[in-house]
Amino acid sequence: MHIEKRYILGIHVQYVTIGYRCPSCNDVNSIDVNKIYNGRLMFVCSKCTICGIVPFMAEQDEAYLEFLTMYDNGIIDKVQDLELVIEQERLVRPFSEIKELIHKNGAVGNKLLENVLRSKKDYIVDFIILEEPEPEAGREFQSLPIDEGIVASLWKRNIKRLYKFQEESILQILGGKDVVIVAPTASGKTEAFCIPIVQRISVEAAHFSSLRPETRLNGRKVFAVFVYPTKALARDQYPKIVQIAEPVGMNVGIFDGDTSKSEREIITRQLIPEIIITNFDVIHYHLLHRTRFSRLLRTCKFLVVDEAHVYTGVFGANVHYIIKRLERMTSSTTKQKLQIIAASATLPNAHEFCRSLFGRDLSPIYGKGRKGKINLVIIFPSLHSQRSLMLDILKRLITTNHKTIAFSKSHLGSELLAFYSTRQGNQIRVHRAGLLPSERKSVEDLFRTNKILAISATPTLELGIDIGDVDAIMSDIVPINRLIQRLGRAARNGQEGYAFLALGNDPISQYYKLHPEDYLQDQEIAYTDPTNSFVEEYQVLAMACDKPISTNESSPFRNTLQKLISSGLVQLTKGKFVLEHSKAMNLLWNFSIRGIGSRVDIIFNERKIGERQMPQALEELHDQAIYFLGGKRYKVFKLYLENPDNKLEKGTYAKLTAIPGGYPYYTKAIVDDWPTILEVYEQKTVFGIEVRYCSLEILKKVSGYSNIELGKEVTQGTRLYLESPLEFKFITKGLVFRAPKPKNVLESAMDDAYLEMSGYHATEHVIIEGSIMITGGSSQDMGGISIGSSGLIFIYDGSIGGNGASRTLYNKLDKAMIRAQRVISECPCRSESGCPRCTYSYKCGNNNEYLHKIAAIEILNNIVAGEKTEIGEKIPDDKSLI
Repeated sequence: MHIEKRYILGIHVQYVTIGYRCPSCNDVNSIDVNKIYNGRLMFVCSKCTICGIVPFMAEQDEAYLEFLTMYDNGIIDKVQDLELVIEQERLVRPFSEIKELIHKNGAVGNKLLENVLRSKKDYIVDFIILEEPEPEAGREFQSLPIDEGIVASLWKRNIKRLYKFQEESILQILGGKDVVIVAPTASGKTEAFCIPIVQRISVEAAHFSSLRPETRLNGRKVFAVFVYPTKALARDQYPKIVQIAEPVGMNVGIFDGDTSKSEREIITRQLIPEIIITNFDVIHYHLLHRTRFSRLLRTCKFLVVDEAHVYTGVFGANVHYIIKRLERMTSSTTKQKLQIIAASATLPNAHEFCRSLFGRDLSPIYGKGRKGKINLVIIFPSLHSQRSLMLDILKRLITTNHKTIAFSKSHLGSELLAFYSTRQGNQIRVHRAGLLPSERKSVEDLFRTNKILAISATPTLELGIDIGDVDAIMSDIVPINRLIQRLGRAARNGQEGYAFLALGNDPISQYYKLHPEDYLQDQEIAYTDPTNSFVEEYQVLAMACDKPISTNESSPFRNTLQKLISSGLVQLTKGKFVLEHSKAMNLLWNFSIRGIGSRVDIIFNERKIGERQMPQALEELHDQAIYFLGGKRYKVFKLYLENPDNKLEKGTYAKLTAIPGGYPYYTKAIVDDWPTILEVYEQKTVFGIEVRYCSLEILKKVSGYSNIELGKEVTQGTRLYLESPLEFKFITKGLVFRAPKPKNVLESAMDDAYLEMSGYHATEHVIIEGSIMITGGSSQDMGGISIGSSGLIFIYDGSIGGNGASRTLYNKLDKAMIRAQRVISECPCRSESGCPRCTYSYKCGNNNEYLHKIAAIEILNNIVAGEKTEIGEKIPDDKSLI
């Protein structure tokens, strides 16, 4: 057997030649086999050009026998035009349809677009033109109450009048209102909040210095804190803010992890800036440790949170409490409420999300971006992989001198794309979290100065950092509003831009291939859960560390404070809740605001190279696991769950070892989860099924792992078991319902129990995986359990205490059920268990076993048809599948 690549009628196919006989010309070695994206096999005779496409089968020999049967039954004839067969199978769009798309969108003569659209390896899902009218103009500066110095600085930057949304923002902020400005990248959000804040500060500072002139230089105080999610973005926005602030004699300072000791001394002791630029990690740390910097923050009157949509999940819950802690410190000094201004990318639920994040209503102000014409092409890779598709397009863009950013979801995806593109001779660099700040800045500078034409990035470059002109964006699948956020990078200066959305080999990609109109409607929503009791316990403890909590302000946290008293972390003394300092600080020292749970340090060559938090660490860092870090693979030698002798740091750790570069496997944990309902928060009926939203205790047990060969699409592998299973309990939130029985399929079943539990298991998978866009991409933050043949299905937050993802699904469960039904029903595979495009899940803890596609279709049909079910009061003692 050997693998070779050929071109037939201009179509590139990869063949596995194993010597099958042609039933037409009887040549023994002329039949070649080509794998199609959906698992089907294409049998082609290189001599007489007969062609047949056989449904997905587990064994290739079995598929060849089906091909022979098709020939005997007259289904296969000689086919002179292979291209026609591929068009009929909808592996590529017919030439006539592509020609119509090119003419309709005015792309005739555009060689780049014509070459991409006429690909013989891909299905062009859609080609549309995105053109927005110029944002509505607002008033000129002279008609607004803005200092002449600020106006002059804007004129120097050729900004001579406002957009309407900027005018509205300025007037509302000047009027003291809390607002959230919702607009795309490069739309002018910074000016919309910076101008009125600088104006307000200049008035207040002038009043303050007129009362006490001698304090103008030495008595400065912080009036505003601008918070950015990354240090790179903070430094990118700093010059813009300075240009507005300096003309009125105002100082701006950056205080974060990259600020030198001497710079910190200047900010905190010598020349206190009126505006501080920082991040929530820094605010949390300095409030906790009562530093000189934390004392500066007490005079703050304005809090600006840029890129607010980033603060989701557990991170968002922590930010919610850090803001409360900051407000608590400022209100006691300024005697007034902190004014909050947020700026966000386009979100359909910006108002609701900000109410949850900030604990108050912010008036939404909506703006539009200014950009040129964008050509958006949505592409499905039929005869090669998603990565191969992205490499092909990237090469076309680079060779035609189009400056391009290629976005990938994961660190590894961005590294691999750059690796293979470099092997093709392209000048490309990686930009992602985890790289040193100096390395990321170097990449930005190289791109800005045209020394490289392409960057392979994770979402780090969504956040508005100025990297100069961008002609094209390429992205793996993300919701449409996230894609538009990325498009804000392209055609900023009015030039024609390009956007290519590369779909993949997953349920939602296949769905959007068939329903592109739904892609344009499905939008990502932001979510967080400030009621996470574990986050609240840590943050209330931190609040007591900032300053003792008086009984007058304790009512919102009464239950939490009682728990802390019971744990010996807080005591009530003279009407105040006071910290038991040494014990509390020992607990808070290891707490991260970006997650929650026990931390597992990752050790290689006696050096800490990373960390992971429970419960995720249990699945990724068990003994013999293959772990990916920084584009490299390691093997876990041992996971130490109890580590009293670790000299590096107290706590658990995983010790890694190197593996050979050609090592052929990666691993996936075999996991059993068991749920216990602790409390029911809400319940409702969806179609006919009873659904409850609950507090849950999850017992997670890792019993072994699967070795999966690299490059394999099928998410199954060889099972190996650990000597001693690993266990971890945690409390979270989730939903539960009982699915109806697949009665019709059961009538002909050989094993009722197996078929039924496999149907429920497949139903759980497809609801989570198929509803990614319905729930705003939150399926990665959720887990699922189906309880044997009972029909009980649990879907829960993967974070300790909850992150808001399952709540989002609970609120939209009816739409998610309909989407799941369509995803699985429209998948053309004929395998009993389904395939990666319908029932398989890359997160499955049971190795994608116990799955039954037809049973799941009937279950989802019954749900949508309104069949009634009730949950009952007891969870049966049955096998759990996840």
